[in-house]
Amino acid sequence: MAEPIFVFKIALDSRKSIWRRIALRGSQTLDDLHEAIFQAFDRDDEHLYSFYFPKPGSRGRGRLRDAVEYTHPMNAGDSGPFDDEPLTGADAVQLSALRLRPGRKFLYLFDFGDEWLHEITVETVEGADDGGRYPRIMEKHGDSPPQYPEMEEE
Repeated sequence: MAEPIFVFKIALDSRKSIWRRIALRGSQTLDDLHEAIFQAFDRDDEHLYSFYFPKPGSRGRGRLRDAVEYTHPMNAGDSGPFDDEPLTGADAVQLSALRLRPGRKFLYLFDFGDEWLHEITVETVEGADDGGRYPRIMEKHGDSPPQYPEMEEE
């Protein structure tokens, strides 16, 4: 059986018109997905991040509280923000192990201070590895906002 290729659409939660389409192999990890998003959105300063898999039907910011969380490897092993069990590192979780299906949505929070929240949608899962390089940024829509927007002068 061919290794599946996952195609994700990653949109800024606050500006859904700014998004990227990225493909990864099933053997790659959430940390690999983070690196691809970091590059695709033209980031230049690393920060902690987490991926959140909320329960179906959960809404608002509270959806993060009850979600399964995978975090930056340096943050792994610490308890979550809600005094939960120790967090699993994103580098320890292969995409294929997550049992992702087309249409599934989950969240990616980059920089716990500035809180760049992204909505990720699984678009396709197929066995069409063409032998090329992955992760692969397939499409970009909208200009990336600066990682640190300039504060307006008073």
